[in-house]
Amino acid sequence: MSLHRVSSMSSYEHVRGSSPARSEHRKMSFNPVGTWVPPAAKEEPVGAFEVSRTRRLVQVTIAVVYCLFAAGIVFGYAALKPVLLDEGVYRGDCPKFRTSQVQDDTCYEQEIRLNLMFTTAAVATNVCALPVGAVLDRYGPRVCGIIGSLLLTIGSLFFAFASRSPFDGYIPGYFFLALGGPFVFISSFQLSNTFPRHSGLILALLTGAFDSSSAIFLFYRLIYNASNRTFTPQKFFLAYLIVPLLIAAVQLTIMPKNSYKTIGELVTHAENPDHDIHPEIDDRYADDEARLESIRQHRRARREEMVDEVTSLLGRKGGEEGDAQSRAEERKRNISGVWGAMHGRSAIRQIRSPWFILITLFTVIQMTRINYFVATIRTQYTHLLASHAAAVRINNFFDAALPLGGIASIPLIGLVLDNTSTTFVLALLVSVATLIGILGLIPHSPPAAYANIILFTLYRPLYYTAVSDYAAK
Repeated sequence: MSLHRVSSMSSYEHVRGSSPARSEHRKMSFNPVGTWVPPAAKEEPVGAFEVSRTRRLVQVTIAVVYCLFAAGIVFGYAALKPVLLDEGVYRGDCPKFRTSQVQDDTCYEQEIRLNLMFTTAAVATNVCALPVGAVLDRYGPRVCGIIGSLLLTIGSLFFAFASRSPFDGYIPGYFFLALGGPFVFISSFQLSNTFPRHSGLILALLTGAFDSSSAIFLFYRLIYNASNRTFTPQKFFLAYLIVPLLIAAVQLTIMPKNSYKTIGELVTHAENPDHDIHPEIDDRYADDEARLESIRQHRRARREEMVDEVTSLLGRKGGEEGDAQSRAEERKRNISGVWGAMHGRSAIRQIRSPWFILITLFTVIQMTRINYFVATIRTQYTHLLASHAAAVRINNFFDAALPLGGIASIPLIGLVLDNTSTTFVLALLVSVATLIGILGLIPHSPPAAYANIILFTLYRPLYYTAVSDYAAK
């Protein structure tokens, strides 16, 4: 994952001067209207140096773990679908006397209903980013995490009792599971500021946990089959309630109430001498110059102490080593070819620009293709390979490859994004997407099917990260 990081105060100031929009993670937003979101949180963000290293490390570890169990579980739909078919979910939608079957025990109406469940969840996951950003900016990560745990609880209960409900509980259940993921996942991004020197690694771990969370339903399916189908969805989702319960518990006890300050906020506060003067307080001691000067000297000493703490936090390096690191960061920005193209422009002007319009159209097309493939992989390969058994093997391979591909691609993605231009990256995305489309059209060829899945599982995290990298640059 390519993320701009700074190694010193001076290198930060150079970038900050050329990027008034400031693209730190906490400030990034996909909100197209900008002004309706309340402008600030109720309480000030906290500096990482104000929290012990051990506590920060524990917070990052916990976030990675709960993202692994909750952030993107709905994308494990391909692994869950066979279980739902075995349980007869939506089988009542099939006509009693139907000869055109997708599988031996599945009709088209059942397939469409199940795929609608996933489609609703996929759309909810992406659209949910807007309200998540608003809540995060206004109320902080703790409230976001608690809301996420509540949504996951509601979704689990809907799904657990759907078979006994007088109404369809599967679609709303999956919908709430999809809503809970972004509240848990996006609110964790600010933890990259706990260790600014390792912000890229932390975000890579969180992204890898998101991609790997699709394996939860894979492990459930394995347990379901090993238990001779006695570990029903009801039992699984009731057991899964422990996940949102633990998320809520750690949010109330260990995780930060307010977001950690970004690098820019830390440096600006530490180096700005204006913070030595507080008119409202200073007016109280206007007649006592000695007392007023003592207060200002104390503030100045505290600010200078903060400079040292921030410098230590950022891992400032001097001499030739610091210059070399600054040149390396500058080289990455120059290689991209697009760095700062829209920095300082208003949100409306950015939205109206070709930079935004074209990447949005590309995203709409690719998200449709990606989610359609996840939802219909078994159906597609039943048709392409003319064998239900072969399609099941392909489906099983895909279930395992999807989370593994997210992890395996992390170092490759960082290498590509940090050492190639944005033009090359976008060309690579289009080329690989085209190749995936071609491989997905070859009939009666298991090697083409396996190659398609391998390429798809590597392409998916590359696509997500590349689009975010493009937006940030």
